[in-house]
Amino acid sequence: MPRARSHWGWGYEDAIPDGDALLPLAQQVSFVLGVEPPPPRAPTPVDAVTLPPPRLDIPQALASLVTTGRMARITHTHGRNYQDIVRAFRGDFSAAPDAVAHPRTEHDVEALLEWASRTRVALVPFGGGTNVVGATQVDRTSWNAPVVSVDLGHLNQLLELDPVSRSARLQAGVLGPALEQQLSAHGFTLRHFPQSFEFSSLGGWIATRAGGHYATGPTHVDDFVQSLRMVTPQGVMETPRLPASGAGPSPDRLLLGSEGTLGIITQAWMRLSPRPRWRATASVLFESFGHAVDAVRAVAQSGLMPSNCRLLDQREAMLNAVGDGQHAVFILGFESADHPLQPWMERALAIATSHGGVCPDGARCRDDGEKQNRADPAGAWRGAFIQAPYLQSGLVKLSMVVDTFETAVTWDRFSALYAGVKEAVEEAMRSTCGAGVISCRFTHAYADGPAPYFTFIAPGRGDLLESWRIIRMAAADAVLRHGGTITHHHAVGRLHRGHYHRETPPLFLESLRAVKARLDPAGVMNPGALL
Repeated sequence: MPRARSHWGWGYEDAIPDGDALLPLAQQVSFVLGVEPPPPRAPTPVDAVTLPPPRLDIPQALASLVTTGRMARITHTHGRNYQDIVRAFRGDFSAAPDAVAHPRTEHDVEALLEWASRTRVALVPFGGGTNVVGATQVDRTSWNAPVVSVDLGHLNQLLELDPVSRSARLQAGVLGPALEQQLSAHGFTLRHFPQSFEFSSLGGWIATRAGGHYATGPTHVDDFVQSLRMVTPQGVMETPRLPASGAGPSPDRLLLGSEGTLGIITQAWMRLSPRPRWRATASVLFESFGHAVDAVRAVAQSGLMPSNCRLLDQREAMLNAVGDGQHAVFILGFESADHPLQPWMERALAIATSHGGVCPDGARCRDDGEKQNRADPAGAWRGAFIQAPYLQSGLVKLSMVVDTFETAVTWDRFSALYAGVKEAVEEAMRSTCGAGVISCRFTHAYADGPAPYFTFIAPGRGDLLESWRIIRMAAADAVLRHGGTITHHHAVGRLHRGHYHRETPPLFLESLRAVKARLDPAGVMNPGALL
């Protein structure tokens, strides 16, 4: 029997901490925040959820594709940011779409767009529903017409594979595990593993310019896209399949990150890699976070291109059970399908230790078939990485205000950004919640700057969502003030839209609006997201 997805929290229902499994989480909250969390609350049962009545009549020609069924509408209402989870936990599904469409072919997608444009029905593309920036639901106060969520789950096949060029044509609705399973049968991998991998789709990754797990080298989904095919209200747009081109502005770059506002991505040719055989991992400890930052920068600028080049500050390491709270932890990793990796790892460790780091356990080099040891820091980190979204849902049961946000900044500005963001968020947590902690890690490391990823946890006091809003806005303002981007890989959606407009040149936004007006003249594609 397939595992049940949670109607309110992250992932599978049986993986969200509950009962006795919540006790260690409550104890950790008490230790970190110095407060006793309130007794756990239970989510509103799905049977108790009420929905607004659907506001549309489905034409007979689309009746086999579109449903107003209760569970379909519930499971397509919310994404998975803190606001979405809290509202769903409370049973608030007032933002539910009026219907859910399940196209089976690209022709079905074209028929949906033609109908929506003619009748002014908003369409919201839906991959796996893991979005954390409010891109899955339309604000009913600004859009009073019907809304249909378009679930691309049936478009989930590997259509064509070119082993010579190492690329594959895939349908956009395929989820991460199914995508890798289909490629693995041919000895390939896409090598794109975001934290949402298990529940997110190829089309969702492309539409949001998702970042993968690998810290250097090709890691953004942008790096893997060879060509795209999108159905817009004005017709199909397909970009040429090429390894590279200097022929004017790139059409792929226009569609990447469009977040469903221009059309629906249905297919993509993606660049592949052979499945790796050799792996090497090591963890380096630093008493000084500043020295650890210098070490990461030196490795990122060395040309070694490690697959993992992740830095956890002292608090982040402690929260993820990969450190003692006294040391920053620099996790290094290499992988290859072509050669053993000892020389690369030895050089990276030499760089790291020259900046004051210590590698007490040495490097671990593995050949194909060896499993990563969960007892070492790299293995422990990977386990914590996968479990983190489930813990957030568990913390909601304990009335905690908890979320993550991320950015990217040049190396020369990082120290000021790190201090400024921490100060702004800590002040916001004190003023709204009375206490709170913030931690940081690097998810990606480029030659010209890192991608810091922050986590904050505060005790709920008063209106949880208002506290969350105040803290998030303080964080976003501080990020822009100190030269960071409003998002490195979480996308814009509706949550970051105002700050995205502050970051982006006004003339570019005007040009983007003009493109939207040409491709979507009725304005029905995910209204309110991005623009």
